[in-house]
Amino acid sequence: MATGISKSVWVENACIIPSETYSGDYSYEVTYPDKCTISQILQIQPQNTYTRLFHNHNINEIYFGENLDVLSHLFHNKNLRNKINLVYIDPPFGTNSVFQTRNQKNSYKDDLIGSHYIEFMRRRLVLLRELLADTGSIFVHLDNNMIFQVKIIMDEIFGSKNFRGFITRKKCSNKNYTKNTFGNISDYILFYSKTDSYKWHRPTETWSNDKVDKEYPYIDELTGRRYKKVPIHAPGTRNGETGKPWKGMLPPPGKHWQYIPETLTMLDNNGEIYWSSNGNPRRKVFFDEDKGIPVQDIWLNLQDSLNQNIKITGYPTEKNPHLLERIINAASDEGDIVIDCFAGSGVTLDVANQLGRYFVGIDNSYEAITNILKRFSLGTEEMGDYVSSNSNKDQGLFVFSPKNVYSPDSTINNNFSLFCDSRYAEISVDLLDRYLL
Repeated sequence: MATGISKSVWVENACIIPSETYSGDYSYEVTYPDKCTISQILQIQPQNTYTRLFHNHNINEIYFGENLDVLSHLFHNKNLRNKINLVYIDPPFGTNSVFQTRNQKNSYKDDLIGSHYIEFMRRRLVLLRELLADTGSIFVHLDNNMIFQVKIIMDEIFGSKNFRGFITRKKCSNKNYTKNTFGNISDYILFYSKTDSYKWHRPTETWSNDKVDKEYPYIDELTGRRYKKVPIHAPGTRNGETGKPWKGMLPPPGKHWQYIPETLTMLDNNGEIYWSSNGNPRRKVFFDEDKGIPVQDIWLNLQDSLNQNIKITGYPTEKNPHLLERIINAASDEGDIVIDCFAGSGVTLDVANQLGRYFVGIDNSYEAITNILKRFSLGTEEMGDYVSSNSNKDQGLFVFSPKNVYSPDSTINNNFSLFCDSRYAEISVDLLDRYLL
């Protein structure tokens, strides 16, 4: 693996663009017909083409309607500018398809393609950026149809310097394709922050015994602690303290010490330096100080449908809750606000609530809203229940009490009615009948 070194050691002039004609502006953008300016997007006023289904005294809200209108409402009227701490969205993928639930009900259309899709996403991303706190982050979940186009748009809106990661996830089991190509088992998540000062709690995975034995193969003779040996130098030359001799030796050519000589001496005095038979020093890294295996940007163990015992609502784009758990824990704190404006089956809202975060959810699909309320009131069912008569449901997040139906906060076509406070979600008998069909 190649490791970059300081540009100061490159003596040849390798500038592709002559400096006398270059302004120093590194920004770029995609151009297409009917592209709105950012100021035009921010001036869009909400048209009230939405209904607030759920609200309580603890910020949590669920909206049924067009998410651009709701985001505009949150931006102009709800005083949420710079207040949202985390955005996760799983938008349409630009597949030009229609998707159904496991019960063969139409869920949503994914029929925007090309520049229409790009502008659709861009307008929402502009508003989401304005809603994000300076310490906030955004995760956008897509597949290979539009991921690269959207990345350029996000570079334009959030700044390429705020790009933090490109996560590749194994979404399903291996496929035995009949097409003349590789099996499509991955999707992708773009991770951006709003500024350099974003919240970050490095996610880790637990060590297995076999991996511990392999990665930490040595036992310290004095303490009995398990450890591994790592170099005490790093690539690149330095002219400061880390480039000076230590115990009569210099770093290898083209390298520098990872620590100043004074710190290396302290580590050696504490028994944390291993000396080989030929006098080569290495640092002892002890396993009992390890906080876990840092999660990398390839996620293989967070598939959406591993077996028939997984609990789901049946919505077609439902994501593995452990995927959301990892993202929410990594990029937010308890008491923060998480927004998902393509809420789908409500996994983001569910996990955010369980992790002590507040949530704002938006969707314009009748089936999506139905599944969100189903999740919150009746819970989820094992995947196998969609092909069998057995039922094994998880209780929802909120206590359900069908005997006491209060005056609704809002209604939609007289089909939905919902009253919420900080402890209860009460759903109308009409909606309950829908669930029990």
